[in-house]
Amino acid sequence: MRAIVMLILMLGAAGCTEATASRIDERTFAINGPSMGIITDAPNQRLAMRLCPKGFRILDSSTHAGGPDRATDNPDRTTIWTIRCI
Repeated sequence: MRAIVMLILMLGAAGCTEATASRIDERTFAINGPSMGIITDAPNQRLAMRLCPKGFRILDSSTHAGGPDRATDNPDRTTIWTIRCI
């Protein structure tokens, strides 16, 4: 029983930490993802390669803290990368 509860909790937590993408124009995307816990300028590689199978370049990246005055109530940091497909 304990293993089932732990599995359900892990699956629920994993759903909250997935990166999402939105199209800006024909070849430009914004990837919004959770902070990876390390200092990096690299976007979520799996999602970026799915969007741009021939490669991409990073146009911009920014990190925002969550909280009651932000769009998210999550106190963790959120990173937004803007990429353009090659």
